[in-house]
Amino acid sequence: MSELAQWGLFALIGAGTFAIRLSFIELYGVLRIPPLLRRALLYVPASVLAALVLPAVVYQDRPAVFDWHNPQIPAALLAALVAWRTRSALLTLGVGMGILWGLKSWMA
Repeated sequence: MSELAQWGLFALIGAGTFAIRLSFIELYGVLRIPPLLRRALLYVPASVLAALVLPAVVYQDRPAVFDWHNPQIPAALLAALVAWRTRSALLTLGVGMGILWGLKSWMA
C-alpha cells in the first residue's frame, strides 16, 4: 500500500468516526430512543470504566495470570465496596489508594 493510499485510508477512517459521533449529537432530538435502550445506555459509562480498569488491576505485570498476591485486587475490592456504600468518588479514591499503599509497604 502506498503512502498516499495510507493517508487516504486514515482520512476516511477519521471522517467515518467523526460522522458516527456527530450523528448522535445532531440526531438526538429527531430520533426517539426506546425506553429499554435508554435504560441500557445508562450503564455504558460504568461498563467502559470497568473494562479499562479491571485488566490493570487483575494483571499487574501484564501476564495473563490471575495472582491473589497482587495487592491491587484487595484494594480494588475494598474501594468498590466503599464506592457502593458511600457513592463518594473522593472517599473511594482515598480508601483505595491508602489500602494499596499500605499493602504494598506491608508486602515489601
